[in-house]
Amino acid sequence: MSEYQYYQFLAVERPLSQRQQNELRKISTRAQITASRMINHYEWGDFRGNPVTLVEQYFDAHLYFANWGSRRLLLRVPTAHVPLDVVLPYCRGDALSAHRHGEHTVIEMVSDDDADDEDWWVQEADWDDEEDDGILAELIGVREELCRGDLRALALARRVGGAPEPKPREGADCFPGSLSAPQQALAAFLRVPG
Repeated sequence: MSEYQYYQFLAVERPLSQRQQNELRKISTRAQITASRMINHYEWGDFRGNPVTLVEQYFDAHLYFANWGSRRLLLRVPTAHVPLDVVLPYCRGDALSAHRHGEHTVIEMVSDDDADDEDWWVQEADWDDEEDDGILAELIGVREELCRGDLRALALARRVGGAPEPKPREGADCFPGSLSAPQQALAAFLRVPG
């Protein structure tokens, strides 16, 4: 297969209304759309929606990967729990960025590698299971951890491509103890060097 792209969105804070699901259907007639998620994959062509806009308006998380090595995770978290000024010291180029949208902070984590990712997505994906929350189910715990003040995921995402971790806030340790299961999944997804 020469091309494969996978898009997954999750609504965590509130379910999508029927009106919202109908709006999303206009973007993609092939996607699996429920009150809590939208999943679509492409073997030709591209997704017509803008993932950042969809996260800002409808969803709390988005995962993307392509078999040519691109991986992306977007998380929308309440600014009351994760202020933008807490995230910005971790941001680095294209690997980790953030912006505020209304009452939310939108965090984007990206890993681009020219290596062929075909083996990874074949092992991880079960496209026929409509009840399966997909690959994003392993990573959504990162959002919950960020909301509880655990910023280790930001330090991990900053290390994509081998960048050093930032100086933690005074008195904070970026990696106390071992990584949680969601953080381990994030490190694997973003190919963070060990």
